[in-house]
Amino acid sequence: MIAAPHTSNWDFPIMMFMAFKLGGKLCWMGKAAIFRKPFGGFFKWLGGIPIDRTRSSNVVAQMVDKFHQAERLILTIPPSGTRTSVRKWKTGFYHIASGANVPVVLGFLDFKRKTGGIGPVMTLTGDMEQDMQRIRAFYFNIEGKYPLKKYGSSPD
Repeated sequence: MIAAPHTSNWDFPIMMFMAFKLGGKLCWMGKAAIFRKPFGGFFKWLGGIPIDRTRSSNVVAQMVDKFHQAERLILTIPPSGTRTSVRKWKTGFYHIASGANVPVVLGFLDFKRKTGGIGPVMTLTGDMEQDMQRIRAFYFNIEGKYPLKKYGSSPD
């Protein structure tokens, strides 16, 4: 599940509340540092998967393996990879979904309209450019808490 736009630390608790309300158990990746004591066990209980971002660790292959091992898995990924403004989304979510042969669900938080939820479920075609255009079109009018940090809003 894509989690976008990701512009604020508030996105996480709101997303977790919505998942709880909808009866879903989300898994999410976080930098390994947040999984240290005293909160590491709590974050893992919340569905967190620690990722060591200090070295190349083939995260895509690890997540594909998790899908193959799990009977049921909802992996939530913010494609911006950060809360700051980016010119281009990272494509790891696309490669994970393709490798695991699972659809991509378009999850969103729209602070302007004070709503959030689950948008379309997309079966990827293998044409990443075309699929990304469809995904970007869905998110075009959705505003994060800090709209200037939205994908593509960076001035450089």
